[in-house]
Amino acid sequence: MGTKLKGCPYSEQNILYIRDAMDVLQGKWKTSVVLAIMTGTTRFSEIVRTIPGLSDKILTETLRTLMEDGLVERHEFDEYPPRVEYLLTEHGRSLREPLTALRDWGREHRGLMLGREQPTGDLPVC
Repeated sequence: MGTKLKGCPYSEQNILYIRDAMDVLQGKWKTSVVLAIMTGTTRFSEIVRTIPGLSDKILTETLRTLMEDGLVERHEFDEYPPRVEYLLTEHGRSLREPLTALRDWGREHRGLMLGREQPTGDLPVC
């Protein structure tokens, strides 16, 4: 079936799961948009203001993809002027813990690359 890494008996399956997660979050804007919506219901214009450099067109495409992936819901209100709000689904909210861990890792990594204090302890391989 493939090569197994020493000490990681299910490495192929782990790689598949990580690849699936990365496919959902890959791209320049997806994670930023998820984080912008993480605090609750958010309007389109609020997301644009929160993320520097994000155009309306790219946000529209990103939200569409996140909705297709089951992470974001769109709610339209029958009002004038029209009002549309976005919020994370339960599945989208489940990203809070992994994104927090990724942020913490990124902080440590940035410190290493910039020559700041070295992190203590070993990070698990699998």
